[in-house]
Amino acid sequence: MNQRKRNSWLKLIALNACMLSSLLSTDLLAQTSTDKPTQIEVDLTKDKGPLKPIWAWFGYDEPNYTYMKDGKKLLTEISKLSKVPVYVRVHSLLVTGDGEAALKWGSTNAYTEDANGKPVYNWTIVDKIFDTFIERGMKPIAQIGFMPQALSTKPEPYRHHWKPGDNYNDIYLGWAYPPKDYAKWSELVYQWVKHSVAKYGQKEVESWYWELWNEPNISYWKGTTEEYIKLYDYTADAVKRALPTAKMGGPEVTGPGNEKSHTFFKAFMDHIVNGKNYVTGKVGTPIDFITFHAKGAPKLVDGHVQMNMGTQLRDIDKGFEVVASYPSLKNLPIIIGESDPEGCAACSEDFSPQNAYRNGTMYSSYTAASFARKYDLAQSRGVNLAGAVTWAFEFEDQPWFRGFRDLATNGVDKPVLNVFRMFGMMPGNRVEVKSGLAYDYARVRDESVRAEADINALASKDARSAAVMVWNYHDDNVPAADAPVSVRLKGLPNKKVTLHHYRIDKEFSNSYEVWKKMGSPKNPTTEQVAELEATGQLKELSAPESVPVTSGEATLNFALPRQGVSLLKLSWD
Repeated sequence: MNQRKRNSWLKLIALNACMLSSLLSTDLLAQTSTDKPTQIEVDLTKDKGPLKPIWAWFGYDEPNYTYMKDGKKLLTEISKLSKVPVYVRVHSLLVTGDGEAALKWGSTNAYTEDANGKPVYNWTIVDKIFDTFIERGMKPIAQIGFMPQALSTKPEPYRHHWKPGDNYNDIYLGWAYPPKDYAKWSELVYQWVKHSVAKYGQKEVESWYWELWNEPNISYWKGTTEEYIKLYDYTADAVKRALPTAKMGGPEVTGPGNEKSHTFFKAFMDHIVNGKNYVTGKVGTPIDFITFHAKGAPKLVDGHVQMNMGTQLRDIDKGFEVVASYPSLKNLPIIIGESDPEGCAACSEDFSPQNAYRNGTMYSSYTAASFARKYDLAQSRGVNLAGAVTWAFEFEDQPWFRGFRDLATNGVDKPVLNVFRMFGMMPGNRVEVKSGLAYDYARVRDESVRAEADINALASKDARSAAVMVWNYHDDNVPAADAPVSVRLKGLPNKKVTLHHYRIDKEFSNSYEVWKKMGSPKNPTTEQVAELEATGQLKELSAPESVPVTSGEATLNFALPRQGVSLLKLSWD
């Protein structure tokens, strides 16, 4: 055999070997994908009470984005995805300034003083922000803060000019300090609530939540714990004087699982119940709802992002434990004022590579899996969870898909927003999802998701429909085979049932993947923007189909990619 023929023969052998290897890999993958489907059982007859819309709460640092072009567009979309009013929480509603929008900054100039030290109130920008919410049927969580420059005990320096990559600790300047005059502060709060009632009506303002400050246990508050408690007493008194039926709460501490934060939280709660009120001199202080924050902790491991859902759930659980330890307060509504995979929405991926989960489907699958466990944690502690604020909005006029923790980029929705669209389609009451799956809330809380994938579901029903949200989540963002899933439903009517199957994965409801396929354009054309806007919406995996029901039961089989989320929406006449 000559050398040329020998080489050709060797190439043929190599090609056949490669094809055989590929076939074996395909067969193995098929075997893996079909032999052991994850069995999920949903029993529509086992009612677990109302599926509270705890997801219909959003917030962001930069209040002036509210009434800007993309801000208005996104708020409109958020308002439409929910059957109930969406609550919105923003920072810096009393900060001094000209209303310029910037990262981690905002201002309204609501309070200044004249040359004689007399207060000057100007509600123009605050009203513009709240008008934008209310025009869309949304409700403000009216955050009372931060300190106007004329009232700050350290008025200079006052404003920061932070950008990604800068030292985060440099932002806490004059706006973070206690007031030099508590009486003037109290009058400011009183005038704000009184003005709101005059402008929007008592019934409307009674539906809002009024709260004091943000994360006073860390550098957002440059006073002591006792000074914050004093400020709360003056603030609550002012709110209730202006509108006795207003809902007032706090303290918005972050990380209650941390010893220092836990100590602050307990000191505040002790004062609410047993402390001497700084204004009235009596025991106790009004509170209508309780707030705290909980965050996860992603990091880079071997070149990929590894989330830590357990960290977030442990903080939530500890916060619930604190509230439950006060018999007179444990039934009050709890709002997790910020509930996210990590702590800095404005820390972009280019400077914080551990945040690379934000543009794609890892953020959406994390959101589905973590919200489901918040219901379980609240139930296990016997507390009243009203809402969990997703601290993510949009960042006006920033590069496309820069990697901020946001819901949209330049007016184009990111995959995570479609999870909230799914939540908005879930009806009525929560129903039982059969236990025995790899993870329950306790295991995710204690271990996070580091072994097998968390493939699980949240389900609900009303008289004429049911919905099952199924996710395939893992803390490690690495490739994996699609998971075969079999959802068995019990308690269906013995009549025609129609299935709509919605999906978020690399191929569906995913503007980010489409943008990458376009070549990641820095300035997409008008046609490209239109395509991105369309692909950012929630899509169906396939055409609607009729589901055969036998003796009230049906089984739905499908493959679910890693970090994918499906919503199975069933309806009948």
